Amino acid sequence: MELNTKFWLKISLLNLCIVASLGVLMRYKIGFEFPYLDQKHLQHSHSHFAFSGWLSHTLMVIMVYYLQTKIADFTSNKYKNIIIANLICSYGMLIFFIIQGYGLVSIIFSTASIFVSYIFGYRFIKDLKLLDNDLLSKSWFKAAIFFNIISSLGTFYLAYMMVSKNFVQDLYLSSIYYYLHFQYNGWFFFACMGFFFGFLNLRKSEHPFYERAFQLFTIACIPAYLLSILWLDLPFWLYIITALAAIIQVFAWFKFLTVLLKTRRNALENFSPLLRYILLFVGFALSIKLLLQLGSIVPSISQLAFGFRPIVIAYLHLVLLAIITMFLLFYIYANHLIFINKNIKYGILIFSIGVLLNEIVLGIQGLASLSYFTIPYVNEILYIIAIFLFIGIAIISFYSIKKAKNKPLL
Repeated sequence: MELNTKFWLKISLLNLCIVASLGVLMRYKIGFEFPYLDQKHLQHSHSHFAFSGWLSHTLMVIMVYYLQTKIADFTSNKYKNIIIANLICSYGMLIFFIIQGYGLVSIIFSTASIFVSYIFGYRFIKDLKLLDNDLLSKSWFKAAIFFNIISSLGTFYLAYMMVSKNFVQDLYLSSIYYYLHFQYNGWFFFACMGFFFGFLNLRKSEHPFYERAFQLFTIACIPAYLLSILWLDLPFWLYIITALAAIIQVFAWFKFLTVLLKTRRNALENFSPLLRYILLFVGFALSIKLLLQLGSIVPSISQLAFGFRPIVIAYLHLVLLAIITMFLLFYIYANHLIFINKNIKYGILIFSIGVLLNEIVLGIQGLASLSYFTIPYVNEILYIIAIFLFIGIAIISFYSIKKAKNKPLL
């Protein structure tokens, strides 16, 4: 029995709408008075639900869908309980992080979600063995599961520090960045690359660099974590390894683009204008992200980047919205997992413009902070942009969940 992919992806988009609404609420609290909810609690709810309820949920559903398309007589319904359990944990974190922040109940739901991801990973790796080894998506998915599992070590170390009362600021921040790195640079990124390779049906036998690109990104991913903690006084030899990791990722990405355009230009050109726009948007954002990482190996730039909150927030949203979220929207609609219509198309355009404006304003705010200059009404501007993002997502969600009467545009 097959998993009802469309149903679970509609829940994904509804969850994304909830994430955006929390973003609006946080921006409102920064710019105006709203004393009823704690800002830190809202932030924890927003981030945990974004990672679990939107991103991890969507990745799980699409990964199961991919197996359905590749394996004959595949019984994907066995993943249903895992997906439900992940959603229960996600909604638990959404509610209880708002109510109590890092309290007993929210920590229970957070811990449970980690064990749910372990169960998903175990089952998925077993089913991956049924795929043809020539399919490169298989390798990307294996690595994605691996990085998702090891990212939890950061969470467990944070829990240890809280329980033991042995709180060290540098170790606390390092643990947070460890978790974040292996989530968005590991689990999210590698899963999305698996989807892309699967979508284009890229194989090892097609071009030798397709497999080499995977190898280079995998090798670089672990030492690239050190890019997040360059503000620590790292030994020189570790700094060299970190710089090499950043260089390898930039080389692998731009070489991959060159090979892809050489071997699959016709397939890419046959996409609809909207899908080409989304892919160009994601490709440009990922290129900027990797180049920024390369620039961060300069110690003075790294200290500035991590010393100013707007720059950190801009970087996180560059990765999570401009790259991962935009790509997932591409994959959902390109595969007709949900049929697209004119209204959804407008929603995607509004959302992408909002993402771009958000990055520009946060970037300007961060640069202004370097000279301790305050931009007038910047918080109000960011609040308006947050509303813009929410409107885009709300349009996408509403018209994706609503029964389509028109034929798909793509």
